Amino acid sequence: MTMVGEFPAPVERLWSAFTDPRQLERFWGPPGWPAMFTDFDFVPGGLAHYTMTSPRGERSSGYWEFISIEDGSGFDVIDGFADDAGSPNDEMPSMRMTFRFIATDEGSRLVTTTYFPDLEQMEQLAQMGMVEGATLAMGQLDRVLIGLREFAQGKGTQLEVLGDTHVRITRLIDGPRELVWRAHTEPELMRQWLKGPDGWTVTECEIDPVPGGTHRMQWAPEEGTEGEPFGFEGDVLLVDAPARAVQTERMIGLPAPENVNDLSLVEEDGATLITILVEYPDVATRDLILGTGMVDGMEASYARLDAIAQA
Repeated sequence: MTMVGEFPAPVERLWSAFTDPRQLERFWGPPGWPAMFTDFDFVPGGLAHYTMTSPRGERSSGYWEFISIEDGSGFDVIDGFADDAGSPNDEMPSMRMTFRFIATDEGSRLVTTTYFPDLEQMEQLAQMGMVEGATLAMGQLDRVLIGLREFAQGKGTQLEVLGDTHVRITRLIDGPRELVWRAHTEPELMRQWLKGPDGWTVTECEIDPVPGGTHRMQWAPEEGTEGEPFGFEGDVLLVDAPARAVQTERMIGLPAPENVNDLSLVEEDGATLITILVEYPDVATRDLILGTGMVDGMEASYARLDAIAQA
């Protein structure tokens, strides 16, 4: 299986994204399954170990064994599944992968080729979503290559529809990740910015930012503003401070099924990119919620947070 990607960045920049584990883990896992590399011995015969964690806490681990390295132009690995301790899982197939980095007139080209032991094992991994996962993972590479400020500064709150039940929302805040994390986990600070459109106020804000904790938030229109009070509540599923938090969300008083909101924060050059991957129960719920003007309300709140971060 061969995949080819074209990128508007020098080949040296593309190479560094794949050979620095801190950059690699920002895109290697598909949305909702970010990778964390615990080892990365980038020499022939060396090993890299990584674990991907889903919004609900499921874990999938793997390893690379580096076979050969041609500095700046390519490397080959044995790619396999592993247990939580990093030992190879012999019940699952391993593959040989080659990575080739080629300079082009527009920037660079990445060619990855995966060699499977046999057709049956290739089909097994394809059915597990390997192709879709790899495609989605590579789709996250642009923001790493060009830098967060160029990717998102001045563009406000951006919405990407990833499928029938998933959307991704991004917003750059010109401030440190630690502050942005506190702004999502400390009720006193949340009340200052998470107000939605002008004319609305926060009437209730409670959060216990630990796995198994709960959150609850309500808003009401100020005098002279039309609308009815509303709110959301849910459970905290996963916390990796100050980088990631996952929680369910349902509207208070309605029997509608809940969403899963996967928040991640990445800091670069003094700015923090907020990314929220939202999983809806179905396409109808997705369209209903997006049709409420949710993104405009989020932008009004994020603009306040940006002002707080720069104060």
